[in-house]
Amino acid sequence: MIRTPLRPLARILSARENGENPDTIERENLRLRHEQMRDKARTRAETRLLIMGMAFFVAFSTIGARMGLLAATEPEEPRASAPGAEIIAQRADITDRNGRILATNMLTHALYAHPKEMVEPKRVAKELAAIFPEMKAPDLERRFTDGRSFMWLRRTLSPEQMQMVHDIGDPGLLFGPREMRLYPNGELAAHVLGGASFGAEGVSSAEVIGTAGIEKAMDARLRDPAQAGKPLQLSLDLTIQATVEELLDAGMKMMNAKGAAAVLMDVKTGEIISLASLPAFDPNDRPNPILPPGAEPGDNPLFNRAVQGVYELGSTFKIFAVAQAMELGLVTPTSMVDAKAPMFWGKFKIREFENHNYGPLLAVTDVIAKSSNVGTAHIALMIGGERQQTFLRALGLFDPSPVELIEAPYAKPILPKRWPDITTITVSYGHGIAASPLSLATAYATIANGGVTIKPTLVHRETPEPGIRVMSAEVAAASVAMLRRVVTEGTASMGEVEGYQVAGKTGTAEKPKPSGGYYDDKVVNTFAAIFPANDPKYVLTVTLDEPVETSGSKPRRTAGWTAVPVAAEVIRRVAPLLGLRPQVEATPLDGLTAVRN
Repeated sequence: MIRTPLRPLARILSARENGENPDTIERENLRLRHEQMRDKARTRAETRLLIMGMAFFVAFSTIGARMGLLAATEPEEPRASAPGAEIIAQRADITDRNGRILATNMLTHALYAHPKEMVEPKRVAKELAAIFPEMKAPDLERRFTDGRSFMWLRRTLSPEQMQMVHDIGDPGLLFGPREMRLYPNGELAAHVLGGASFGAEGVSSAEVIGTAGIEKAMDARLRDPAQAGKPLQLSLDLTIQATVEELLDAGMKMMNAKGAAAVLMDVKTGEIISLASLPAFDPNDRPNPILPPGAEPGDNPLFNRAVQGVYELGSTFKIFAVAQAMELGLVTPTSMVDAKAPMFWGKFKIREFENHNYGPLLAVTDVIAKSSNVGTAHIALMIGGERQQTFLRALGLFDPSPVELIEAPYAKPILPKRWPDITTITVSYGHGIAASPLSLATAYATIANGGVTIKPTLVHRETPEPGIRVMSAEVAAASVAMLRRVVTEGTASMGEVEGYQVAGKTGTAEKPKPSGGYYDDKVVNTFAAIFPANDPKYVLTVTLDEPVETSGSKPRRTAGWTAVPVAAEVIRRVAPLLGLRPQVEATPLDGLTAVRN
């Protein structure tokens, strides 16, 4: 920087020549120099203040924008990051055939801890134990102080529990958001839905996986991102399911049974409108599957009697022998068959219930109406063992039900190891062979829909999968007519429902002992019903485990006294819900009374 001299020589000499004081020149130059320095300092200060102001403006603007962004987002706890695949938490809803929710997701939080960040581990342990009774303060304190840096405390929290943990106020307690499975209807359709639990877990999400029922069987479908959360629509009707379960529970208690099952199926499509098993459970809180020593599988409420229960179904099998014999041209509904009781076959003795004797001859229709063991045995011998097996296999009674439940493939029917003539006889009236109530309903649906097999399903569908014809429409119609006589004149007289023509067959089977043989006072009773008989649309099977009707002078254990009344009440209540209008027969003219005002 070139500075101007305070006493320039040229100006000094010029001033002296003019008689001026040279000191004035110095003072003037000094003043000008100070003014220049002052202006530069002011400019420099103003520039710095401007830069500093702009810096403060940018900083405060950034902070304000960040605070606004945080205020607009959901609150989120700090999380520990860990490598690994992303957890897919979304799971599709499950609805009934009308779109009503059976299973959905609910946002909840898990509780975990960073013990090294805790301020007062002892106090935290004590207060957590007060909130969660299953936690023990000494155990928590030990785990909080053993050097670990992370630990799970609870998989799910209610809003109230979450608030109480918040109130503890320790920075080492953290919450992780996640979705959990919710079944808003509690025990309703519990055995169909099964239940769900957590799979892979992270602090910010958890994988929901099916553990039983259709939740597990259709797990891939429910978790498929390609489905975009589209609900899985079942064939069940929530209203009808609730009605069936209510009536089945009342009937089970009234008949002093230890368990019960019911299946209501559309005979055209194979759709299961209702599937119930009692006792039931709440899938929101699945019980422990472990049974005490000596208990039966059916004693566990998780056991699905309608699908997993494999029982001897007694006389409900008799219509299969008669239908096959008619299809083969061996008999007609009016054919007379040997029914003289008792019947001897080698060392075996075939008797009728309470030692009745319907012989010597009985029409085939009456064999079904009176539920004659001997008459059915003679018809089965006409058919032969090989053809009998082929027919029962075609009806689906030799294989597990293909329904969409994870338990179904493991519920294999119990079949005789050998098939001599005596097996052909006993199988014809439902002894020596065991199947599930669902398999029985499927076989009866084949008769009801005109002789074409159907595939049972719990998923809503408008059209059935094509089946195979196992009997002609004429034979199927004749079989339904025989089953109608069972209700109007035979063993199921309590099954008549006014306005709805009910057809069906009773089955009373003694329960086998684990050690061999049969109990004298324990039975499994079943009523398989078709309605309306003049235009079959639905099949209903009701099965009661160890029922006994005690209103009379002596206990009664037959299906006609136990399963039939329960099934009749179910039909009476659900038929209108299914859209079936009662058909009232016209009163004959000679039954009218004329009156005059």
